[in-house]
Amino acid sequence: MRQICWNEFGRLLGGVERTAFRLEQQPAYAMDYEAAHFAAFLAGSRRPPTEVPELAAWYDQISDLTGRGRRFERVRIHQDPPTDYQVWVRWIGRWNEEAGEMLHYVTPQRAVATGLLPDVGPDDWWLLDDAVLVRMRYDQPGIATLFLATDEEEVAEARRWREIALRAALD
Repeated sequence: MRQICWNEFGRLLGGVERTAFRLEQQPAYAMDYEAAHFAAFLAGSRRPPTEVPELAAWYDQISDLTGRGRRFERVRIHQDPPTDYQVWVRWIGRWNEEAGEMLHYVTPQRAVATGLLPDVGPDDWWLLDDAVLVRMRYDQPGIATLFLATDEEEVAEARRWREIALRAALD
C-alpha cells in the first residue's frame, strides 16, 4: 500500500470504467468544506447541499459518470439511532441519489449479525472497477489518510466484503 493524496484519488475515481463501491463506517467525518452547512442543518436550516461548492462538484461528477453508465454504490453503517452527522448525511443523501448513487444503510448490530463487523476492520474504503482499493484510514476522528492497495489478495477480500455489506443492507 502506498499513501495517495486527495487529488490522486479524484483522478482514480474519475477514471472508473464500470463500478465504484464505498463502505462507510465512521459516525462522523470532519470535512472543512461541509462544517458550516452541517452546523446550519443542526440549527434548523435545510438549505440544499448544492450551495456547498465541493458537494455540488461531487454531485456533478457522479451525475456525469453515472450518465455514462458507471455504477456508484455505498453501504453506510449507521448507528441506531443515527448520530447527528448521520442524520444530516441521510438528509443530503437525496442529492447523492439524484446524481445516480445508490445508498444503502446498515446498523452496526446488523453488520455484526451478518459477519461484516468486526472482521472488515475500522477503515472506510472505495473499491474501483473490482481492481483498485483505496483505504481511508482514520487516525483522527473523521479525517482520513488515503492509501492505494493493488495487492490482488487485498482487493479480492474487499470484493468479498462488498458482497457481505450489500447482502446485509438489502436483506
